[in-house]
Parts: sequence; C-alpha cells; structure tokens
Amino acid sequence: MSKKYFNEVDPRVNFPKMEENVLSFWEKENIFQKSLEKNKNSKKTFTFYEGPPTANGNPGIHHVEARSFKDIVPRYKTMRGFDVPRQAGWDCHGLPVEIKVEKELGISGKPQIEEYGIKEFNALCRKSVLQYVDEWTKLTKRMAYWVDTDKPYWTMDNSYIEKEWRLLAEMWEKDFLYEDYKVLPYCPRCGTSLSSHELALGYKEMTEDPSVFIKFELKKEKGTYFLAWTTTPWTLPGNVALAVDEKQIYIKVETEKGKLILAEKRFKDLKIEGKVLEKFKGKELLNIEYEPLFNYMSYDTRSHFVVAADFVSMDEGTGIVHTAVMYGEDDFKLGKKYDLPMKHSVNEKGEFVGDVTAWAGKFVKNKTLEKEIIETLDKNGNLFKAETLKHTYPFCWRCGTPLLYYAMISWYLKTTAVKDKLIENNNSVNWIPEHIKEGRMGDWLNNNHDWALSRSRYWGTPLPIWKCDNCEHTLLVGSVKELEELSGKDLKNLDLHRPFIDEIKFKCSKCDNGHMVRVNFVLDCWFDSGAMPYASGATHFPADYISEAIDQTRGWFYTLLAEATLLGRENAYKNVVCLGHLLDEKGNKMSKSKGNVIDPFEVINNVGADATRWYMYSTIAPGPSFRFSENLVRDVIKRFMLVFWNSYNYFVTYSNLNNWEPGKEKKSENILDRWMEVRLQELVNKITNSLDNFDMFTATHEIEDFVVKDFSQWYIRRSRGRTDDGFFATSYKVLVTVAKLMAPFAPFVSDEIYKNLTKEISVHLADWPESKELDKNSQKLLNEMDEVRKASEKTHSMRKESLISLRQPLNLLTVDYKFSDELKNVLMDEVNVKNIVFGKEFKLDTNITAELKAEGEMRDVVRKIQEERKNLKTNLDEFVDVTLPDWPKEFEEEIKKRALVKNISKGEFKVERIK
Repeated sequence: MSKKYFNEVDPRVNFPKMEENVLSFWEKENIFQKSLEKNKNSKKTFTFYEGPPTANGNPGIHHVEARSFKDIVPRYKTMRGFDVPRQAGWDCHGLPVEIKVEKELGISGKPQIEEYGIKEFNALCRKSVLQYVDEWTKLTKRMAYWVDTDKPYWTMDNSYIEKEWRLLAEMWEKDFLYEDYKVLPYCPRCGTSLSSHELALGYKEMTEDPSVFIKFELKKEKGTYFLAWTTTPWTLPGNVALAVDEKQIYIKVETEKGKLILAEKRFKDLKIEGKVLEKFKGKELLNIEYEPLFNYMSYDTRSHFVVAADFVSMDEGTGIVHTAVMYGEDDFKLGKKYDLPMKHSVNEKGEFVGDVTAWAGKFVKNKTLEKEIIETLDKNGNLFKAETLKHTYPFCWRCGTPLLYYAMISWYLKTTAVKDKLIENNNSVNWIPEHIKEGRMGDWLNNNHDWALSRSRYWGTPLPIWKCDNCEHTLLVGSVKELEELSGKDLKNLDLHRPFIDEIKFKCSKCDNGHMVRVNFVLDCWFDSGAMPYASGATHFPADYISEAIDQTRGWFYTLLAEATLLGRENAYKNVVCLGHLLDEKGNKMSKSKGNVIDPFEVINNVGADATRWYMYSTIAPGPSFRFSENLVRDVIKRFMLVFWNSYNYFVTYSNLNNWEPGKEKKSENILDRWMEVRLQELVNKITNSLDNFDMFTATHEIEDFVVKDFSQWYIRRSRGRTDDGFFATSYKVLVTVAKLMAPFAPFVSDEIYKNLTKEISVHLADWPESKELDKNSQKLLNEMDEVRKASEKTHSMRKESLISLRQPLNLLTVDYKFSDELKNVLMDEVNVKNIVFGKEFKLDTNITAELKAEGEMRDVVRKIQEERKNLKTNLDEFVDVTLPDWPKEFEEEIKKRALVKNISKGEFKVERIK
C-alpha cells in the first residue's frame, strides 16, 4: 500500500489540543523569530506600538480581546512583505501598584507608607510589578499574540526614566511646564490629584448624594435669608461667600420659614409656597453681608458677603450659589477675583481639620457625617429642606474612593497652549470607529484642560525638578549626566526612584545660602505610557497602527497625542482601532464582586484560542460593548470552524483514496471549478481590502460566508462523487488560499491545515495571496451562478410547500432566466429534476410518475444504507452486503454503485461487512 501524500485528518478534532501541538512546533522551529527575519531587508516598514499593560495582576479576558486586535494587523502586514518590529512593554509605575502593595501590607494612606519606609515600600512595588509577568507571557504565547517578550521595555528602568526627563526638558524649554495652585479632582485615600483624563475613567452614574437647601440670614435684616443649594454639605463649614448672577431678577418671598431671597426663574420650579414681596436685579444684592452658618473658621480677609459670578445656573438650585473657595474650580477663581479667604477646612486625608471641632478628624464623604451636618443645620434654623438626589459623581478609578475637588499645588503641562494643534493632529488620524474622531476624542480635545502632571506619591518616575530651599530658584534636570555635573557625584549606578533621587542635592546658582532640593512629586504614570515612542527604544515614528479599548481615548490614546504635540511632532499614531468593553453572557459588566469575571486560560483551554479570537473579530464592529461567554465562542466552532475542518477532512480523505497529489493539475473546464476559482479570487480581493482598512469584522463574515455557503454547502455538495483532477486541484487551491487568508485571524488551525497540504514549514512565513481585478467574463460567471442559486432556493421552497422530498426526482422545472447548458446541469442536479426549460413564469411540475417514484425510492434506500455504513464505521472504499425487504429492481445496479454494495438479498434490513 503506497504512502498517502496528505496526513490523515482527525474528524473529531480537539481544537485546544491541536493548538498546543502547533504551539510546540512554533517554539521548536522558532517560527515567530523567522517571521520577524523574513522581511528584515524589506524597504517597506510597518510600525506597531504595544500599549504597555501593568503586570501586577492576572490578565483578564478583556486583555485577550485587545491582544487579538493588536496581533492581527502585524501578522497580515508581515505576509504582505512589510518589516514589522513588535516590542513588548510593561507599564510599571502608578497607583495600581501602590494600592496592591498597601493591601498586602495591611496599611492605607501616605502616613503609613512613610512610617513603613519609602525605600522598603518601593522595593515591594518593584517586586509586585514582576509578580505576574510569567502569567502574562504565558497567555501571550497561548493565544498566539506574537510580540517580543524577550526584550521588552520597562517604564521603571533607569534608561526609560532618563529619556522621559529629556522629554520634559524639551517641554520646559518651550515653557510648557508650570507650577500653580489649583482645584483638582483629588483622592483623599491615595493622597494625590488626578489628571482630567484620569478623572474621566471613574465616573459612576446614579450616585446618591444629599440635596440640601440652606438659609443664610442677612446680618442687617433678621428673619430674611438668602436661599442657596448644595449637594456637598461637607463644604458648608468652609463657606466664605454667596454668588449671584447680577443680570438676573431676584425676589423676596414671604414663607412659613421666613423671608427668602432667590432667583425669580427658580421660584416656580422649586414650587415654594409664599407671597412675593419684592423684585430686584442681582447686582442690587452685591456686597450684602450674611451670618456664617458655623463659626469654626477664622479668616484674615473679608468673608460672608454676596459677589457676582457668571457660572450661576438658572437650570438648577436657587440662583444663589454657596462658595467654599478651596473646593471648586469656579469657586477658586472667584476667590482670587474677590480676594476671599483661602483656607482649608478639610485636610489632605479628606477629614475636617481641628478648627472644625464638632467633626474634627471625620471623613467628609461619610453618609453619617453628612446626616449630622444636615441635622445641625436644621437645629440652628438654617435648613429649608433636605432631599436625596441621584447623579453622576467621580470616584478614584483605582481605589473607588469618592473624589473631592481640592485646592492644591501641582505641576502642569500646558496642553491648552497647543489645543489647536492637538485637534489638527487628531483630525489626521484614521479612527475606527470613525465617530470617535469628532465624538468622544474630539469633544475631549475641544474641552481640553492643562495636564495635572505631578503626583504626591512614591512609586513613579520622579519629577526632575529641583527648587532652592532659600530663594525658590527652580531648575529642571534633563539627564543623569547633567545631575552628576550639578552635584559633583558619580550617579551611574543610582536607582532614579525615590527615596534615592531625593537624596541628591546641590548648591543653588542664584543665591549663596540655598540648596537645590528635588520637589516631592512623581509623574502621572500616564506620562510614562505616552512617552513610549521615545523612551522604549522604538525605531520608527509614528505608529502605523495601535489598538486598545475605548476608555483609552482619555488614557493612552490621549497621552500619546498630547506628548507628541507638546514636543512639536506629528501625532504618534496614524490608525487606531478602538475596542468596546466585554460584558457577560447576560449583558452585565464583568466584575469580581458580581462573580462573573471569566478566566481567559479556562476559555482557551476549553474552546481554543482561534475560536476565541474569531469571536472577538466577528461579533460586532469595534466600538460598542458586547457579550462574551464560553458558550458564545462555542457557536463559532459550530457555525464555522467545524465546517471548515470538515471540508478540509473531506478533501484529504478522498484525495488520498484516489492517490491525488498537487503539482500536475491542468486547468479545469468544469463550470463549478471555474466558478470556484473566480469566487476565491473575489474573496482574496475583499479580505485584502478589508484588512487594508482595518475592518476585521467584515473580513471574518466574508470568510465565513465563503467557507460555509460557497465552498462547503455549494461547491463540495455539488461536486459529491467527483474524483477528477479538476475537483481536487480546485479544492486544494481553495483550502491553501483560505488558510493564508485566515492566518492572521486564526493562526493555529490555518497553520495546521496549510502545513499538511503544502508541506511548507508555516503559513506565517508565506506570502499573502495576490489581489487581481476580475474581468467581465469572471464577473458574469459570478452573477450567473448567483442566479442558479436563487433558482435552487426558490425550487427548494416549492418542494417544501408541496411536501416533496429532495430525494424524489421530478420531471420539469420552468425558469425565468436563460441559463447555459452547463449551469442548467448544475441546477438540475441540485434540485433533482430531469429537465429545465425557459419560460416567463417560474414553476415546478410536481407530477410524480411511477418511474420517478421508483428512482426516489432508490435514493431513499441508498441514504438508509449510507447511514448504516456510518454506524458500522466502514471505510469509504469498503464494499458491504445488504439485506432489504424491498427495492426498485430496475435501479439495483445504481444502488450497488452509489452505496458500494457487493450483494443484495431479500429480508429484514441489514448491512454487513463482507467476510
């Protein structure tokens, strides 16, 4: 028996096990490295940037989504002949790491960290960063994300940090870096402010807060009150002024709770019962003094009087705004304008200071405390009414603590100075989905704020600014070499993190007595991420392609854009695919508290990486959130992957049976073969166009439709029984080409099939199929076959309505489209009719003659025998003996031929192997 050309295919394929075998082969043969070397000398380079993850926790299923989209384009471009460097990277700094270490130590907040020791704490942070790298690398390999994890960049390395300092030095020279006292969103637990893009990551809808209406009694008019409104009663002990719109009309109203002054426009909406006594312009209220609600705070400048402000709303509240200068951006500006007292009633831990004796040391966002404040207001006669409202409120995106708007010193990058250029650079990007450009990203840039860069924390890139402790002279140091020259020390082996960098001091050049001391800040860790193109050692700028989840529009996508623009360069990326978030099977957000988080290793081990990746690409076009579960991935296997595998199995089985080998085939004249070749070329053109436009969603559906509907359900089914060179050659070309087209999407199964068919080392070292424009004849053939298939669907529908099985031959079908003789034969075979004629009306002759009935019975007998052959697991070329109770004698030879039957005898139905 001669050796078969193709290895036998397991029809009961276990995809995860098959993938493990392919993975072992890749590692043994170093296929990824060979794919990188394949185009090293190419004149075409395609640049991809890896958005660095933080490896201080296990990777999640959402990382599989992002990494699937990151992987597919570099694979495709490599097959297109591009040199595509792929460096992995790790985001090492920031609050996520610090918070994890705090939890492990059982401590919380900055005082306890400093008590533990910054040196010791940061050593644990460094260790934490490395804790899960192996798990991340394992997932990276298992899901076939080809990125170089052997030589990654680490944002905590001295070399990376120093390059960030150089970037900051450029920005410093351009006067883009400044220090200011501003109100910022601030996390009292973490003890640090958040930048505007970080703030956007932590909003929670339907947050419950008090809605309190407060009476402020006029000093010179007892029993008359200004009525104001707040949702932050904790700011009331710090109240220093009330603000009105000087152009609006205000009224004085007699009520059961005294005479109230409020905006006329708000009176009706608030449904306050009372008689209007007076009307006056807001400007008439300016400078009127009122009694403080509390007497805890003492001030050196004038306080508790009415001022004018342009931010007073007539859509909510009372038209009179309570202002505590230190706890609101507008309030702070107003305080500067009117020289109002600037004194904190709340400390950096979010607790009332000692002066607020009734609640000193208590956390201000505590529900019980808020209730106590409201009860005290009521007791003192200052409460008009208290309710609860649900609104959107910002929380720390890392630890979940409610944020405070808090006035503090911070260092800023002047992004507002380059706002127009930010927008211009963003407009040059190919955003997918397109609406992100002017929508989510565009809106963000149009409302741009300066980037609050500094963090009062520990594990991060130190802000390289030194300030004189005597004269306040300030200097930014852009390199270790410069710092060595200033300090006179050899710093080549210095760890640039805190506390070691804090120990480097030097004499001030501007005064005789001062020493330059580093300011006590680290950088926003997002600056690390945004510096990746310059600090990682990347060899090309900008990136041709990046991809992350949609929340990165205000994260990595923004910081890449902002830093590139501040440095006076074009945008850091040209094309970006913006991904939606994964929900559970019921459409709920995944969270540990809900217990619906999915283990990526479990999914891949159960259903395979290929099916998981295919589901990510094919479920929905990037942008919206979508459901994910193992069951949903199994649908991919059923509807597509098994169909492809079974088609491959069919080809291998019958080509081996017929000793067919590739290489000597001639051009086929068979209409099905000719159509299949044209249809295959059309598929190549469509997939190439889709991937050139980063449209993975359309591409997957084009491949699915081709494999399932065109190749399996039409071409192979219509070619059943064929053993000619044309069928095998055409099927071979289809399978090899589709394996190439699928390679970037489903790297395992495509390689398994490709290697067996071609005997080449890997599909990932192959060239992409060539696109070719279809000529008129080819397009005509496609159109005509479409008409054949439409006619077949119509005929099948008529048979169904008439309750006539497809196995029952019929005599005549009249069609309303003129088919060639070749296509007539295809259609006759498909719908099982003896004759087709052209007519104005589409109709099927359902009259069944005795001869037609006998032929139908023959087909039923053959089907029954074939099913029993399957049960007996006979070989495809093995003959059997059959016992039948009855059969159409005139078709006995046909039965034997179709079902490989040696002898037929009469009796109870039975199929037996020949002994």
